[in-house]
Amino acid sequence: MKIAIAAATGNIGSRVAVQISSGGGTPILLGQRLDRLNQLEINNSISRVVDLSHPEQMIQATKDADALLWLVPPVLTVPSLKEWYHKVTMAGIAAVREHKIKRVVLISSLGAGAADDLGTVSYAGDMEIAFDKLNTNVLALRPGYFMENILMQAESIKSGNEFAFTYEADHDIPWISTDDIGDTAAKFLLDNTWAGRWKLNLMGPENLNAEEVALRLSRLLGKKITYRQKSILNASAELESFGANVTVSKELSALFKALGDPSGVYSTPRTHEAFTPTSFDQFISTKLAPFFS
Repeated sequence: MKIAIAAATGNIGSRVAVQISSGGGTPILLGQRLDRLNQLEINNSISRVVDLSHPEQMIQATKDADALLWLVPPVLTVPSLKEWYHKVTMAGIAAVREHKIKRVVLISSLGAGAADDLGTVSYAGDMEIAFDKLNTNVLALRPGYFMENILMQAESIKSGNEFAFTYEADHDIPWISTDDIGDTAAKFLLDNTWAGRWKLNLMGPENLNAEEVALRLSRLLGKKITYRQKSILNASAELESFGANVTVSKELSALFKALGDPSGVYSTPRTHEAFTPTSFDQFISTKLAPFFS
């Protein structure tokens, strides 16, 4: 069984590739740089260089795939994220339609389809709608907030003893490890018994607010870590310093506002099916703590 994996060098894609290989499948690794794909050193894999937003390249790269993991890689330096999501979505659809790929697992977002003004959450919902129009089996995984996002603040935590988001300190967030997202995706990609078009929320083992995260970090890292709430305006300025234009900055500001809404997408009720096992404590110990050794 050959399974094409978009953005295979990312946190989710690389985890899926390992699980597909260990599960007896052949991962087709899709990415922009051959050296980075080969550095993954995934057994029994095939590396293919492709622009995920280019339909003809995607058709060529997936010509013998039985299943497809599809996601939109995060990119700041595009004219607009809405346009970027649309282009990547259409390229994936072109590949599925051309080769009649039997199973597609999408990495979407918790709250997809809830409203039209939620930034990339809304764009993920548009992606789901577009794929659901295909005559194939589609599962949209809707994860909460990635634990791995806090790794981008490892230096601030290490040298400044603080981390910062745009959310209120008491705002509950469903934290989830990208490892768990990848494991769930791989399970369904390897399973040829399911059918239909359906959605699955993934919300980790528990919700934590920023104050609780600070306490966990302090206890497990052995020093006091504090939380600082930054304004959406300041967050937008930071994004623009990293290369985002005004349009992308506004789109991500809409996302921050949506994720910080106490009655918004992160207030989604938990169900048994939304549970994933990796705890925030496990994540700190295995992925963040090594930065401090």
